[in-house]
Amino acid sequence: MLNRKIGIDLGTCNSLVFLPQKGVVLQEPSVVAVFLEENRILAVGNEAKEMIGRTPDAIRVYRPLKDGVIADYRITQAMLKHFIGSTSSRLNVFKPELMISVPAGITSTEKRAVVEAALGAGAKQAFVAKEPILAAIGAGIPINSSSGHMIVDIGGGTAEVAVISLGGIVTSSSVRVAGDKLDKAISNYIKDKYNLAIGDQTAEEIKIRIGTAVPEKEKRYLEIRGRDLISGLPKNIKVSSQETCEAIQGPLGDIIQVVKNVLRETPPELSADIMDKGMIVSGGGALLRNIDKLISKRTGVPCFVAEDSLLCVAKGTGIVLESLDVYKKSIMSKK
Repeated sequence: MLNRKIGIDLGTCNSLVFLPQKGVVLQEPSVVAVFLEENRILAVGNEAKEMIGRTPDAIRVYRPLKDGVIADYRITQAMLKHFIGSTSSRLNVFKPELMISVPAGITSTEKRAVVEAALGAGAKQAFVAKEPILAAIGAGIPINSSSGHMIVDIGGGTAEVAVISLGGIVTSSSVRVAGDKLDKAISNYIKDKYNLAIGDQTAEEIKIRIGTAVPEKEKRYLEIRGRDLISGLPKNIKVSSQETCEAIQGPLGDIIQVVKNVLRETPPELSADIMDKGMIVSGGGALLRNIDKLISKRTGVPCFVAEDSLLCVAKGTGIVLESLDVYKKSIMSKK
């Protein structure tokens, strides 16, 4: 195959690589470990993530994307190079065409940085497309119809809400509050309540295993280990799902406020469509238990979690790459 195409969901927490006809072939944390003395990349993805909070002075672990945009250009380029290399056979000398997801609220400078990083990593051509459009396509929403569709894409760094009709975004808004801020809220809650310092990975584990957006009748518990801030010694405590729910209400409230803002700005005809069909939640944040119930309760609009919500954006990149002419108008739109 002479014309190679690769779709990349470049996320703050995780990046996914999609190949047409093969599906998602790679799903790794957006983390890079660097050996400082030799200025050399030591590990990318899962291997690098395991090093967080455990490295000596000579090794530094970076998360090159912050709030959905590039915070460290050189490290991002190295990460993209790793993704391209991981999906290529040694015999394949042709440079690939890349389709990369970017937040809807991205500036032209931030967009250009993504394109240049992709070209520097070895791409022949690089296209960028807005995450809400890709998430909608990946979730199976017919974006080119004249009907209104609402997508809430909650990632690691940003939560994006958009109303899509006739292949374009009619109204959208984003907030730099998502998975990372939920982890931080859990970490701060445990610090305040138990005087216990926990790492980012522990906070994420609490969210994944017992996190819930609305209180549940049956409490679930998780035993965690951290450092006692008074004695400085390691200590074990048990955390409940109820406490986790309480801890994350602040960030969830910020996300719901953005959903309400977009609903207020939506033209009446499209509002009627959304009330009729409901909104779709995608992204890693959609995996938080009962997130759909909370959004529905606070907005009064039906809400559903997309199938394979974590893969929606990656699937969208692949579908767009396979039919670039059909979707060119949607992805190249100015707004």
